[in-house]
Amino acid sequence: MAGEPQRRSNWTLAAYAAPCLPLAGLGLPLVVYLPEFYASELGLSLAQVGFAFMMVRFLDMAFDPFIGGVMDRTRTRFGRFRPWFAISAPILMIATAMLFMAKPGVTTLYLWTWLLVLYAGVSISSLAQLAWGAALSPEYDQRSRIYAWWQGANVVGMILVLTLPALLPMIGVKGHAAAVGAMGWFVVALLPLAVGLAIWKVPEPLVVKKAARSGFAEYFKLLRRPTVARLLIVDFLVGTGPAITGALFFFFFVRVKEFDKATASLLLLTYFIGGLIGAPIWTRLAYKIGKHRGLAVSGLFYAAVTLGTYIMPAGNLPVAVVMMFLAGLPYSAGAFLLRAMMADVSDEVRLETKIDRTGLLYALLSGTVKIGSASAVGITFPVLAMMGFDAHAKAGTSGLAGLQAMFTLVPAGLALAASAIIAGYKLTSEKHSEIRAGLDAHDKAEAAHDLAEAAPEMAAEPKFVEEIHPVARPAE
Repeated sequence: MAGEPQRRSNWTLAAYAAPCLPLAGLGLPLVVYLPEFYASELGLSLAQVGFAFMMVRFLDMAFDPFIGGVMDRTRTRFGRFRPWFAISAPILMIATAMLFMAKPGVTTLYLWTWLLVLYAGVSISSLAQLAWGAALSPEYDQRSRIYAWWQGANVVGMILVLTLPALLPMIGVKGHAAAVGAMGWFVVALLPLAVGLAIWKVPEPLVVKKAARSGFAEYFKLLRRPTVARLLIVDFLVGTGPAITGALFFFFFVRVKEFDKATASLLLLTYFIGGLIGAPIWTRLAYKIGKHRGLAVSGLFYAAVTLGTYIMPAGNLPVAVVMMFLAGLPYSAGAFLLRAMMADVSDEVRLETKIDRTGLLYALLSGTVKIGSASAVGITFPVLAMMGFDAHAKAGTSGLAGLQAMFTLVPAGLALAASAIIAGYKLTSEKHSEIRAGLDAHDKAEAAHDLAEAAPEMAAEPKFVEEIHPVARPAE
């Protein structure tokens, strides 16, 4: 019933979040392992790899408003978003196998082709899952809870995939290429099981209202809304910093901090353990002070710790472990709080326009993520090359000062800017309560209107079943 709290069970949210395990197991290597793997192991140049990853993400951005609009117009008895989520699984499985099991001698055309296919599947899956989550509850705080489960599962997926390089030598499998291939198999094997569980166990409220036009014009109209524009700018800033540190992680810890790749993988695992522990902390803080204030606090914390890694002593593993754990604590905050906030914006848009634009709104949010991650590889790699950094060199100090600055100072600055911008956000819990009250009133009026058209005799006054269908009484 409209207006009643819709608190989904933990089991339902666990099923909803389950596909994040393989999807995160795919997303992390795409940023951290795959660019470095194609540059260091498969023989492509830094510039070729950086340009391919950047341009494919930009090309993929044009796909987002199209598929987001199609999802908003979709009407099936299984829902708007669940069918698309199912469609994405085989696309992702095929492209993952081709990219992660690649052998030396591959060309830039090969990389471009399968990146395009992969990111098309990623777009479909991420838009469908995020929009589906927004439909699970209209409640301000419950949306924080839903997306906290989503982000928690993402972090668990990253942790699982990061354990593979450490576990493989125990069974006699060695080498960086084998580790990347194992990550691909992790995704291919787990994805159909997790997606199947979500589709089976997680409901999606049906939309019976006729779909409105939804395309690029509507996409750009949403961009001009102040609340949307603010969230997108902050999402870009919040997402780009970790994307930069992710792309440069192994270069930084191997060349600047003098750890080997196995130890660097352990540090990355520690980072994501911090992210897993941090997720419920930021959820509770958002309950107490609001999503936007909680996000601002997380940005300040992230900036402080990231700056600390600049002066972290080289080769000191205990200090590095502590710093990476602290750096990971705010990792989850931006991802799930911004997505919960966009669900609230969806309500604002529907109240003002009487049209549900959930798919398009998450397409916008997906676009900022892609710009950030594309820039992290497409800009930083060529800049490092211009600074004299050689990805193939095993030693030397050329370009290391620039690498250290890009790994620490740039992400910290982006986080500080994000905190300053989000501090003035206006769609608070109180404002959202007013929006939900307006939507409930509109939905009730629309339902009464539809009922009056369907059964005019019921429109004047409420009637009981007995009045509409009187029971025949025997004659006395």
